[in-house]
Amino acid sequence: MTLERPIAPDPYELLPTVPPFTLTSNDVQNGEPMELTFAHGSVGGENLSPQLAWSDFPAETKSFVVTCLDPDAPTGSGFWHWVLVNLPVSVTQLPQGAGSAASTGDDLGGAFSIRNDYGDRGYGGAAPPAGDRPHRYVFAVHAVDVERLDVTPDVSPAVVGFNLAFHTLARAVIRPTFQVKE
Repeated sequence: MTLERPIAPDPYELLPTVPPFTLTSNDVQNGEPMELTFAHGSVGGENLSPQLAWSDFPAETKSFVVTCLDPDAPTGSGFWHWVLVNLPVSVTQLPQGAGSAASTGDDLGGAFSIRNDYGDRGYGGAAPPAGDRPHRYVFAVHAVDVERLDVTPDVSPAVVGFNLAFHTLARAVIRPTFQVKE
């Protein structure tokens, strides 16, 4: 078996353009390798979501959605690592580990995570196939024009993405990488 394939496009370059805003992290940097802390337990990581903070979003923003997608997964559709919906506009940062199932709900103003592609609710860390090229992990914060997307915790990431196509005012993105050496 071979993992040779073309480099997947950045998914947000394929959608209608929206204005950017600022996304920063004390834990991950754009284009830089992530620490093992943010990788999945299956590759020896701690499975913690990184700290994220955002600012300069549009004044008409009513809520946020945070997502993490690996477009480089050898699936043809990428791999969703995290989809956190309905964060109140008053929440403009997430501490390290906020993606754990225990930290959603009341801790985050009623926001909830839907199932990631591991089948779990919450953040699932990086775990690309051993020996594959570095994978990009596209962490995005979407500024949304409604207080709550009309979705339930049982929908797929694609359903959230479909809703975001109609409600995203602006988007902030940071793209760290991760690789498992053979």
